[in-house]
Amino acid sequence: MNDAPAFPAAAVPELSGEVLALHRSLLTLDTHIDIPWPEGPDPFEDGKRKVDLPKMVRGGLGAGCFAAYVPQVKRSEESETAAFARAIDMLSAIRGMGRTHRGVAARVAVTADAIEAAKRDGVLAIVPAVENGFAIGRDVTRLNALRAAGARYMTLTHNGHNVLADSAIPRGDLGDPESEHGGLSPLGRRTIDQMNRLGMVVDVAHVSRAAMLQAAQVSRTPVVSTHSCVRALCDHPRNMDDAQLDALRDVGGVIQITAVAGFLRAGGKPETVTLNDFADHVDYAVRRIGIAHVGISSDFDGGGYFSGWNDAGESANVTAALLARGYGKSELALLWGGNFLRVLRRAEELAE
Repeated sequence: MNDAPAFPAAAVPELSGEVLALHRSLLTLDTHIDIPWPEGPDPFEDGKRKVDLPKMVRGGLGAGCFAAYVPQVKRSEESETAAFARAIDMLSAIRGMGRTHRGVAARVAVTADAIEAAKRDGVLAIVPAVENGFAIGRDVTRLNALRAAGARYMTLTHNGHNVLADSAIPRGDLGDPESEHGGLSPLGRRTIDQMNRLGMVVDVAHVSRAAMLQAAQVSRTPVVSTHSCVRALCDHPRNMDDAQLDALRDVGGVIQITAVAGFLRAGGKPETVTLNDFADHVDYAVRRIGIAHVGISSDFDGGGYFSGWNDAGESANVTAALLARGYGKSELALLWGGNFLRVLRRAEELAE
């Protein structure tokens, strides 16, 4: 990889026919996409969403992990029951995207093999996921229902602590102390054990530093941060420091560098953050922990986007930017999904 940007900071690299052909040959998997809820534009309509299926086709984005996001609220039996119901309903809506409509073919794919088969068959792969372990409340058995509904990973927390773990961003408005559990709670550890049994990947995005390091050690399968960036380049509590990156490498995990402007550059705004900023984070992580432990995500429709990667339709720009940094086809294939698929497969192999 080059040490200096291969194109001006404000520019988007040229998308030649050769670059576009290479991009479209890759199995490109974005590991974290939000969906509008409870109402929003039809996913088969090329509309206001950062990710809809026509934009995926136009941008050569072959697969996406669509998250059933559950916001953190005050904890009670009633709010936990409502959170679980919301997650189940959202997973149903995500599975409903797996059909052919308006000339776009999509398929729900919940295994690594199925995601690869969708690519070979020329259809989009829809991978369901859950964001925030608040969705299960205090009932670990609810994981079985989430997995049966297709969820391949669950993010242990969102912003705000829950009964499973401390969050990287405590919520003062919810009465959160800086640390409630010292990382993972005993219930959080049991949750990880059950996720391992079910073949669900443990997502450590959003959790505190202590919770992330503990989860990496507790989980029998590699953990993943599905949407984070590098703290050495941008000192944000949602980003991973060098020790966290090393821990991911040591357990075979992956950090999926994400398109949130404020994670890519301190005080960054979508209109000022560029592809170079994104490529800098990829470069740093690759140099620190190796190409096998780094991937790509957007957090589109959840706050992610910047100049040059404004929506799924511009996904080829990311490939062009990384090509300009010196990454070849095999490396791009790992970054764009190969590493995440390896983790999915390991979770499948060790599931009971």
